[in-house]
Amino acid sequence: MAIYVDADACPVKAEIERVATRHRLRVLVVSNGGIRPSPNPLIETVIVPDGPDEADKWIAERAGAGDIVVTGDIPLAARAVGAGAQVLKHDGTRLGPDNIGNVLASRDLMADLRAADPFRQGGGRGFTKADRSRFLDALELAVRRAVAGR
Repeated sequence: MAIYVDADACPVKAEIERVATRHRLRVLVVSNGGIRPSPNPLIETVIVPDGPDEADKWIAERAGAGDIVVTGDIPLAARAVGAGAQVLKHDGTRLGPDNIGNVLASRDLMADLRAADPFRQGGGRGFTKADRSRFLDALELAVRRAVAGR
């Protein structure tokens, strides 16, 4: 069992480290570089080659049943769910077989809408303390599920 972190633009790395340390779990922090390595022996920094989606590919090739993947990337989330991993977004949203199809379809629809109207200004809401708190609760629950084998 391991926690895989799609580390580029991940706002909850400290929270992941805290939960992993409490449960003595291995964490793989995957990025193209620019991430400060943790001195924590449970936290492994994995630098992948530059290129689009290299971190996502690396995680998707390794994560499976019993693992937890933390990502905001929906296609990676879909691959991880398909491999049997638990997936959490940074705000604590759990992605699984019951909702990943709808989330992926919504992502594709929004991409089409942005492409059709280049002046459409999007941008999500800011990351809040409530999001951080929800993430901590969701990660703790995911760890307990993984330990219990569910």
